[in-house]
Amino acid sequence: MRSDLTTITMLETILSRIRDHIPAKIFRIYQPAYHWVISLMAAVWYRFPSRKIKVIGVTGTKGKSSTVEILNAILEETGYKTALSNTIRFKVGDISSENLFKMSMPGRFAMQKLIRKAVNNGCAYIIIEMTSQGALLYRHRFIELDAFVFTNLSPEHIEAHGSYENYVDSKLSICRNIKISGKKDRTIITNADDKESYRFTECTADRKLSFGIHDAEPYTVKKEGLEFTYEGKRVTSHLSGLFNLYNILAAATVARSQNVSTDEIIRAIEKFNGIPGRVQKIDAGQDFTVIVDYAHTADSLEKLYQVFQSSRNICVLGGTGGGRDTSKRSVMGKIADTYCDEIILTDEDPYDEDPKKIVDDVAKGITSQIPTIIMDRRAAVAEAIKRAKTGDSILITGKGTDPYIMGAKGTKTPWSDARVSREELGKKIR
Repeated sequence: MRSDLTTITMLETILSRIRDHIPAKIFRIYQPAYHWVISLMAAVWYRFPSRKIKVIGVTGTKGKSSTVEILNAILEETGYKTALSNTIRFKVGDISSENLFKMSMPGRFAMQKLIRKAVNNGCAYIIIEMTSQGALLYRHRFIELDAFVFTNLSPEHIEAHGSYENYVDSKLSICRNIKISGKKDRTIITNADDKESYRFTECTADRKLSFGIHDAEPYTVKKEGLEFTYEGKRVTSHLSGLFNLYNILAAATVARSQNVSTDEIIRAIEKFNGIPGRVQKIDAGQDFTVIVDYAHTADSLEKLYQVFQSSRNICVLGGTGGGRDTSKRSVMGKIADTYCDEIILTDEDPYDEDPKKIVDDVAKGITSQIPTIIMDRRAAVAEAIKRAKTGDSILITGKGTDPYIMGAKGTKTPWSDARVSREELGKKIR
């Protein structure tokens, strides 16, 4: 008998070949139906597994993976067996594997398979990062949600969607999907401080909850971590940055909706040590700070830099991907120019675009200093470490936990900013 994976691959190959024989103009017309049918097939194949487990979907421009990880930690602290899917990893119970797909939300069969695996392993919850590009391909369809979480919204993936409004509508389609969920007590949780929040509160649900920075007042944001108030109790967190305080509040609000106590939430938050690739501190005993972060939008880059504005900063960055969001490149260069004492521009994920052109586009936003351009990313990291002095901060952004540098014609070079940073630090301090 063929394995599950072989059968799925065969089905997808057949569908792909059928698609290849359909004229592009006609396919565009029937594309939504095509994606809907594949999503239905995946759900049927795995016997609609989302009906047998509590499913929490998290969407937004930033903070999705972090919110998923923090919520998972809270639910585990409470004693629940959990599963999750995000940009960083896939987890079912105690078994975790790195996400090597270079996509936050894998294919429709892969998603349904993961949910079925969670059900079969006795998980009470699965927490899923849901993306606008995944929604375009109907990867969220036939996943019945118990709760939907909206973190924030800012322009991203405009080339893929055609406009900001289309991007917003793709996110909203995930929220609207909760209306047809067969679950009881369907809950929508939104960031009340985000200007687009009202759009998500218009979705149909049994309960609508919100969170905002006022829920954490008074609070203090430091490079070393966070101090804030939650439901009248003082909390400390190893996470840093105002953005992470929002992620904590999002996760805590979901947990409260699931009847998790305040004390259990606080205990989990204070134990939680951090998230790979999200303000990740690389410590090899050096007398300066090295941070690896996924920051790939102008807004997230600025928020990260603001956390470290009290130190002398050496910033290593690229253009966060060829063939997409080209308008943000010079903006990110300008932000780096504002917050960074030294800037090193390097390769990131050029795909089929000229990597030097991407870096040159970023450099157009840098006017108060001359950036160093080192296209070899390892050499760029090594140069930053070489320049660092006591008390400095090296901020390496754009990739986070991305496992590859994506090149022309689909080439993939295995990569890890964290691993390379540790290796280069080892050369300096030994």
